[in-house]
Amino acid sequence: MKKLKTLLASLVLGAVLMTGCGAKKQAQTSAESVTVNVAALKGPTAMGMVDFMDKADSGELTDNNYHFEIVAAVDEVTPKLVQGQVDIAAVPANLASVLYNNTEGGVKVLAVNTLGVIYIVESGDTVSDISGLKGKTIYASGKGATPEYALNYILIQNGIDPDNDLTIEWKSEHAECLSALMAEENAIAMLPQPFVTTAQTKSENIRVALDLTEEWDKLGTDSALLTGVVVARKEFVESNPAAVKAFMEHYEASVKFVNENIEDASALIEKYDIVPAAVAVRAVPNCNIVCITGDEMKKKLSGYLAVLLEQNPQSVGGALPADEFYYGN
Repeated sequence: MKKLKTLLASLVLGAVLMTGCGAKKQAQTSAESVTVNVAALKGPTAMGMVDFMDKADSGELTDNNYHFEIVAAVDEVTPKLVQGQVDIAAVPANLASVLYNNTEGGVKVLAVNTLGVIYIVESGDTVSDISGLKGKTIYASGKGATPEYALNYILIQNGIDPDNDLTIEWKSEHAECLSALMAEENAIAMLPQPFVTTAQTKSENIRVALDLTEEWDKLGTDSALLTGVVVARKEFVESNPAAVKAFMEHYEASVKFVNENIEDASALIEKYDIVPAAVAVRAVPNCNIVCITGDEMKKKLSGYLAVLLEQNPQSVGGALPADEFYYGN
């Protein structure tokens, strides 16, 4: 009987120890670092990440294994995101909706990271408000994309017919608009940052006539002119909630650093070959780099997508995303 009691006691102790080890192992698993593959487009959408990238590359951040990639064209991001090679990406706002629809809800938007970066600039002094564009010729690029939809929306809301009240000469690249602006006196162009700053560094005669973000806000709607958002694969978000939360905390801190430490941030922007520091110093304050999440993100982005849907349903993938598209909903 004594031997039996001893055996039972040993089994109970063993079970307790095994349970303890199991609990400890489970806790370690939940706290284990994961690999987070991040992609961003070269330009304002990547600028807000530079402090985050620098800290990850220097080994200062050790909670997860962050791998960043800056690409020149959105075509490089989309397939990698869809195929699972990229977990989180900074992409154009309307593309996020297209991806959601094309993957049957396979992506979620985490944050708005860039408001509007589009400006009307001129090599003269003839335009002081939207009405001043009547009868003018504007050089622009981005036909069939956000720049065209944004400009048309603002013009129409101000009672200006884009087809008859002015001439919009569409170019294939921003660089062509810049060349036209430099070549003609009193020329007008629609350019995004940092092309605006680049133009101003080449000629002191080039001035910003209108900020289309401000013009959109003047319309008094619940939407906002947006450039970029941060999205993540839905599967990654659901499998790694702690890693996504950590990413968002680091990203928000990085955006704050960039906006509050422009010279240091500009050095990092040059380090990551986004634009030269001399251009970044002047461009960053006008790039509207933000980190908007939660209800405000949903309000601004859903309103923006609704404007695009009305102009061209295909620009958002044919339909507005459901509530599940928005991280936190």
